[in-house]
Amino acid sequence: MFQHQRRTDQNHASHFKGNSAESTERATLIRADLHVHTDYSPDASIHPKTIVNHLHAHPFIKAVAITDHNTFKGYHRVHKLASAFEDITVIPGVEISAVEGELIVLGITQLPPKPWTVKNVIDFARERNGLIIVPHPYRAQGLGDQTRRFNVDAVEVLNGNDPRHLNKMAEKLAKETGLPGVAGSDAHKINKLWTVYTEVEASSDIQEILSAILKGLTRVVSTRKSIHF
Repeated sequence: MFQHQRRTDQNHASHFKGNSAESTERATLIRADLHVHTDYSPDASIHPKTIVNHLHAHPFIKAVAITDHNTFKGYHRVHKLASAFEDITVIPGVEISAVEGELIVLGITQLPPKPWTVKNVIDFARERNGLIIVPHPYRAQGLGDQTRRFNVDAVEVLNGNDPRHLNKMAEKLAKETGLPGVAGSDAHKINKLWTVYTEVEASSDIQEILSAILKGLTRVVSTRKSIHF
């Protein structure tokens, strides 16, 4: 199961489900912000080029999931700009405003047909090997305890915009349901980028990252601050 830690130094040990400390030290590790919005979301102001520049300059966060609201336009723009840098991984994603509550789907590049019920979104994602995450479950737009009804893959247990008590509730939900936990800054403005992130035992290959998340080979980390260059 995922672990939750505040980052205090750059060389802390990493521990994952099913791994000893020794084997984890040898494991490939990637650090990713799994919930970021560009200015293609109507409530966000981060230019795609800003995300790419900050990823390239960052010393250890080298992967990002672009999860704009109901559009892939931001992802395509970031992906195109990032192609100039070998050290950056851009994961396709979207935050879908489903009827019952918001869902993040990673690994797809096409929106499902409406109506966007949770079941319809999940079925669409499953057919395309997408990874389904419940973001900020206890926020007003979240699925909350309804999460237990649906066949989702992971819970966002650490959201950079949520207060501590809501993140704790999300963490409890993940543990009770046995679902992997992930973290995302949910950045809509530059100063919110990279405030939290997910450590994944995987290489930079996108399918490997998604597979590792599905297996719970993750740890969520809070920096409590944004790091910019």
